[in-house]
Amino acid sequence: MTKITNTSQHYGAVAILLHWLMAVLLIALIALGLYVTSLPDVGFDKQKIRLILLHKEYGILALGLAMLRLAWRVGNVLPELVDQLPDWQKVAARFVHLSFYGLMFALPITGWLMSSAASIPVYFFGLRLPDLIAHNEYRFQLLIEVHMWLGYTLVGFIVVHAAAALRHHFICRDNTLKKILPGAGY
Repeated sequence: MTKITNTSQHYGAVAILLHWLMAVLLIALIALGLYVTSLPDVGFDKQKIRLILLHKEYGILALGLAMLRLAWRVGNVLPELVDQLPDWQKVAARFVHLSFYGLMFALPITGWLMSSAASIPVYFFGLRLPDLIAHNEYRFQLLIEVHMWLGYTLVGFIVVHAAAALRHHFICRDNTLKKILPGAGY
């Protein structure tokens, strides 16, 4: 039975749930963002606008979950990395995890800033959120680029993270991946 909180050897149920929920949500947001940006900019396209609004709402949800996840991580012990891991891989693993946190905050905030700079309201499932900055076309265009490159960076980190987890599981045959799998036990 998986415990609620983390131990030095395994992630707890809350951390596991937040990890996989965020993984699915972030991948869906990336896919949706890439799809929406591939659509032509032709006048008033209701479908494109609906998808952009959906992307924004779920982006704000991702921000809220990132805050919850960070609070949970700070308040819980972090499972130890496998002993036989070289120091450079330990540093790389911590760097990737910290980068994920940075990106989980930076992407929704830049999206929110982008909408504010364009004077386009951001809603979170019916609740209108305040603008973070005043209307400014130059900032809007700049934030489009920043948001896009942060998204591409997130894709890169997801690929590296997943590849490392699979390498540990199938090649190194250690417990790295099992620590974050639901029901893997202690």
